[in-house]
Amino acid sequence: MSHADRAVGSGLGGAGAGGGGGPRRTMARYALLPLRIFLGVTFVYAGLDKLTDPAFFASGGSGSVGELMRQVRDTSAVPALVDLALKNPAGFGYALAAGELAVGIGTLAGLFTRVAALGGALISLSLWLTVSWSAEPYYYGNDLAYLMAWLPLVLAGAPTLSLDAALAARRSRQGRQLFG
Repeated sequence: MSHADRAVGSGLGGAGAGGGGGPRRTMARYALLPLRIFLGVTFVYAGLDKLTDPAFFASGGSGSVGELMRQVRDTSAVPALVDLALKNPAGFGYALAAGELAVGIGTLAGLFTRVAALGGALISLSLWLTVSWSAEPYYYGNDLAYLMAWLPLVLAGAPTLSLDAALAARRSRQGRQLFG
């Protein structure tokens, strides 16, 4: 077992994820929690911000999703995606807001975290390919950074302080009662 394996061990939700193991193992168990909180709060806020702004759902005018889509259409990496949104800007806006809200709540609660994170990554990818694609230099567009931030949660889920972890522990206890 390498030093890195001993430092992280099984502290990411596998066997032995309980207490003990020293500060390195504890830090490893909680390493994704700040990212989860940041992304969850940000996406809940973004969804609520859209849902409480009636101008956002208009097909045209300042601050509307329709106007935004028309502005980015020609500089987008995937104009067909923008054209799809422009067929029904209000519907697209509501779907985006509901998606952000669902992703944010799932991420904060740690419920179906990998699915929520995949949803967040797909939202961020679609926004990067459309809205912030033409940002120059590329790192000025924050959607790419959000896409990258979602990937650790897609891979690792929410191994601690989450409903996913509580459900896994419950299933584990029930399995021991049946077979042990």
